[in-house]
Amino acid sequence: MRHPFRPPLGVTLTALTATAVLLPPLAGAVHAAPGEQPVAVLNGDFAEPAMKGDGPTTVTIDNWTGANQRYSPAASGRTGTSHAVALQKDGNTLRQRLRGVRAGARVTVTYEDSPAVSKECVAADVDSGQPYTVEGTGGPVQAVTTAPDTGRVKGTPGTGKWTSHTYAFTAGESDPELTFTSKVTGTRTHLTCTPMIAAVRAVEVPPAVDRTVDRTALGTSEAFKGNEREKSLHNAAAACNGENACTFRPDTRTSFRYYGQARVIGETFINCTRNPLEHTRVLQYAERSHDSIAQTYTNANLSLEEVARLPTTGDRAEDVKRIKARPMATQFALAYEKAWQRPWQWFSSDQRQINEKIQPGEVSWVELQPSRERVEGWFVSNKEDYRLHAVIDGPSRAVPDRLMQRTGPMTETEKQRCIADRPTTTTPVGAGTPASSADKGLQEIPAPTSPGTRAATTTPLN
Repeated sequence: MRHPFRPPLGVTLTALTATAVLLPPLAGAVHAAPGEQPVAVLNGDFAEPAMKGDGPTTVTIDNWTGANQRYSPAASGRTGTSHAVALQKDGNTLRQRLRGVRAGARVTVTYEDSPAVSKECVAADVDSGQPYTVEGTGGPVQAVTTAPDTGRVKGTPGTGKWTSHTYAFTAGESDPELTFTSKVTGTRTHLTCTPMIAAVRAVEVPPAVDRTVDRTALGTSEAFKGNEREKSLHNAAAACNGENACTFRPDTRTSFRYYGQARVIGETFINCTRNPLEHTRVLQYAERSHDSIAQTYTNANLSLEEVARLPTTGDRAEDVKRIKARPMATQFALAYEKAWQRPWQWFSSDQRQINEKIQPGEVSWVELQPSRERVEGWFVSNKEDYRLHAVIDGPSRAVPDRLMQRTGPMTETEKQRCIADRPTTTTPVGAGTPASSADKGLQEIPAPTSPGTRAATTTPLN
């Protein structure tokens, strides 16, 4: 950081580094609040696992949590390809976490509902519609009643009264949970005669990327197993502790590169003489990486577990070992290179020789603004069960660092330092007395030793 009392006078940009002030964005990066973007609702048509017959069947539906009754499109009275799920009775839920949605995103969910088509229904079960709720983490609990289906007779399947609905909420956490809950309370109502859900879709307006977050405070990493939040990061990190056990999936929308805060490198030179000074010196500087996983352990006052260690210690020898030994480091680097078509570097260093010319009464110093990149994403196990969120911030190869060679006037403190007395001592005797004698010629001069030279004699004066 430039000294607060040194105005940028006489600033000289060295020819060492020349860059544009504005950086081009990373591929796919988002700068302003974008419009709606699709959210991946996994198995939103409830087609997996593959279904035999038309149903209803009670089965665990892939990517969803909750045991419910499933019907084929034909059996549920649908013209589309989406299967339908009956929510069973009061309190039973159907839920899924919306992958990749960050806290603060505005999420809009669309889906269709219908009263039950089960042949077990009687008119009283469906002639006024059937109640349920829909909720997203951070949003309101929205009570909904399906369309009525009058004239039903037990033993005859219904044809479905499908209605489109929209539910919007602001995500109160990352990977918010979308939950449908049955509110059918009739004690005589059959298990299968409950409200039905189909064709779940979602879009989001992501929150703007906060580029002011410091690299030493990258946020809290989170881990999930399916739709359940893990209490710690250990199991997810351990699941990725194999060469091909996990894949890192970067989120290009929230990844970006930037210039770090300027800092002074090397010494500050002050010219207290009456003449210009010229000299050459060598500058050395280095950059390291940071990651949110290690910071999460630190903030929780926990020792960083072996399986969660990335090459972000700042110790060059230790980080070199971790690059070779940590599968997660390889998984991240490979995904980065695939996404941005250039290698990732965990640390960097350089050396520069510069020439300085400092005028009398001026100061010379050099500042560095390092080029860095921040990548956010997920380590995902190959079985798609564990997911570990991570943010990694490291030195960038995309654009060069900025080196700024500066000169400027002294501060008042530096001026006082320049006029300070040089080291000396006192004369305890005769400090103010004029010199009273000279020693010239009073010492014996050694005789010359060159051959052929006549020796001289010295006669002291009386």
